[in-house]
Amino acid sequence: MGTITKRGELQWQAKVRRKGFPTQSRTFSYKEDAEKWVRGIERELETTGFVDRREADKNTLAEVLRRYQEEITPSKKSANIESVKINVILKDAILPKLKMTAVTSDAIAAWRDRRLEDVTGATVNRELDVLSAVLNHARREWRIHVENPVRDVKRPERANARDRRFSPEEESYLLAALTGGERQTDGTFSKGARNPWLLPLVQLALETAMRRGELLSLQWENVDLDRQTAHLPETKNGDSRTVPLSTRAVAILKALPRDAEEDEQEADRHGPVFETTALALRKGFVRSVERAQQRYVEDCRKARRKPRPGFLEDVHFHDTRHEAASRLADKLSNVLELSAVTGHRDLRMLKRYYHPRAEDLAKKLG
Repeated sequence: MGTITKRGELQWQAKVRRKGFPTQSRTFSYKEDAEKWVRGIERELETTGFVDRREADKNTLAEVLRRYQEEITPSKKSANIESVKINVILKDAILPKLKMTAVTSDAIAAWRDRRLEDVTGATVNRELDVLSAVLNHARREWRIHVENPVRDVKRPERANARDRRFSPEEESYLLAALTGGERQTDGTFSKGARNPWLLPLVQLALETAMRRGELLSLQWENVDLDRQTAHLPETKNGDSRTVPLSTRAVAILKALPRDAEEDEQEADRHGPVFETTALALRKGFVRSVERAQQRYVEDCRKARRKPRPGFLEDVHFHDTRHEAASRLADKLSNVLELSAVTGHRDLRMLKRYYHPRAEDLAKKLG
């Protein structure tokens, strides 16, 4: 049975009691809203479609997001990335402040549109995936009973697959920009990359098609230079993988810096192969691309020739994986062998990484 009681001058408290069910109560500013709410709860009780929304009424989306970030996110392999996405959602001025019962598909669609003003549809889709996971967990594990409205929100259109490949000239300038940066006698650094791991990281990425995270997590204990293999216990798709190393890849690894103790003892190397961070790699790569572009323009000016449009523009480190996959495809005609190297379980995804040049295909045709 439902009752409505006036509380003060501006509030109406609605309560619904029924034997065998928890008491439901909620406060409204208008009596008409309270009456509508009571009718809705009573209808649910009569049709056995009752949902206990007390916890959903108590918690805001921000509180649920932070709890998920503290309790669930740390146990995931992609904890850092997921935490960043949760922080992005929390920064929104409207959505996180809503009570869980008010997090509707309309509210999420409005948030989606605000985000699309600043980022791409692919980024918004990944953030929607995180939001959906949080809402599902809250309902299943924390008894915060709300239907997941993300499923009713139209997703931004998926961007076309990237087909960015490096021309020989672009690769030459980029690799040159990844060197230098040595300390000079006056204490300053010469122009170039100060991080000694940048050049071999890019070279090995172009040779093996390994992801950035796979390269940075690679341990010497899992590298066998004699057998020409590098084992990855954990990868993005959750499977382990052993990457075959070409002769050039082995040479790159052998040339990596060794400390004095390792040289003296000639002991097996251990620990991370590349002693740098994802942030340092990201910043160093971006700056190296900028230096390569500047050097290219300077050389064109000296040679009195017009710079080629788009030279090293729209380049990301992940493009090395596209480039490597396309090069490996020329050597490995069997698509299953190629997928074993790149680590793609879905051959449709592998196709997004294989971008043969038309002129190369023409040569094969004869």
